[in-house]
Amino acid sequence: MKKIITISLLCLLFGSVVQAQKIRIKTGIEVLKDQNFKCLEGKRVGLITNPTGVDNQMKSTIDILHEAPNVNLVALFGPEHGVRGDVHAGDHVTDIKDATTGLPVYSLYGKTRKATPEMLKDIDVLVYDIQDVGCRSFTYISTMGLAMEAAAENGKEFIVLDRPNPVGGLKIEGNLVEDDCISFVSQFKIPYLYGLTCGELALMLNGEKMMAAQCNLHVVKMKGWKRKMDYVQTGLQWVPSSPHIPHPHSAIFYPVSGILAFRIQFQNLFIGSFSFLFSSAYSHSAGFHCLAGLPVDLPGLRVLPPQPVPPLAYPVRYRPVLRPRIFRRP
Repeated sequence: MKKIITISLLCLLFGSVVQAQKIRIKTGIEVLKDQNFKCLEGKRVGLITNPTGVDNQMKSTIDILHEAPNVNLVALFGPEHGVRGDVHAGDHVTDIKDATTGLPVYSLYGKTRKATPEMLKDIDVLVYDIQDVGCRSFTYISTMGLAMEAAAENGKEFIVLDRPNPVGGLKIEGNLVEDDCISFVSQFKIPYLYGLTCGELALMLNGEKMMAAQCNLHVVKMKGWKRKMDYVQTGLQWVPSSPHIPHPHSAIFYPVSGILAFRIQFQNLFIGSFSFLFSSAYSHSAGFHCLAGLPVDLPGLRVLPPQPVPPLAYPVRYRPVLRPRIFRRP
C-alpha cells in the first residue's frame, strides 16, 4: 500500500507541479498587506471570496484577514462553488458556519444571489477577492456587481482586491447583451471577452452607472501587471477558479466551449485535464484526504484540499471524485 501511495504521489508531483518561476506582479491582497490593511482598520469586514483568493505564498485571504490583528473579519460570502470551492457548478450554495474560522458564511448563489440587508447589517465594508477568467458568462463578475448594488443600497463601502485578467487586457470580443437576454451569466451589457481586470470592471460598472445603484467603491490595484500579460507571464500560481478551469490556459478555451457546455456535453474535452484522479468515500471531506493521504510538509510544496471533478466529465452524475491540488511554494 505504501508503495502504491508513493508511486501515485510521484505521478502527481511530475504531472501537477510546475517549475517555480519568478512572480512578476503583486495582486491586490499583496498590496493590501503592504499597506498594513489600513483601509480596513476600525471596520467590520465581510469577505466575498473562494479558493482563488490567495496571496503569493498561497495563503488564503480568509486566513490573512482573520489573523491580522487590526482587521475585524466578521462574515464570509460564498459565490458559485462556495467559499471553499466544494460545490458543483450550478448547485445551490447554502448558508453555513465556516469550519476553519467559525465565521458565518452567507450564500450569494442560493435562495438569493444578492446580499440582503439582514446579511449586511453587522458589517461596514464588503471586500471582494476572486480570480475571474475574463469572460462575461462566468458568474463571479455577476456576484461582484450585485454585491456592489447591495452595498450601495445599504450604505456599505465596497473594496475590490484586484487580480489579473488571465487572457490579458488587450482582447475585447463579442456582442453586447440584449435587453431580453440579461441573466446571471450575462448580467451586464459588456462584451463576451471584456479585457478588464475585476477591479477595472468594477470601476466601469460603477462609473458608467451600469447598475441600479452606485456604491462607495475602492479598488486596491495591482503592482507590476501589464495589459499584454497573460496569466502565465505574471508568474503567479494558478488556482482553479472552478473545477472546469483547472489551468490558466483553460480560460482561453472557456469562451469557445463554455457557452455550449449545457447543450452539448463536451466542455471537458476542451477545458478539463483531470489526470491522476483520486476517488473517495462520500462521507470523507476534501480536507481529510488532503491531510491524511499526502505528506504536507515537503519542502517547496503546498498541498491544498481537493476540488470535486465536474459532473460534465461523465455521462451521469456520480458522487464526487476528488483530486489533490499540489502547488509549488514560492
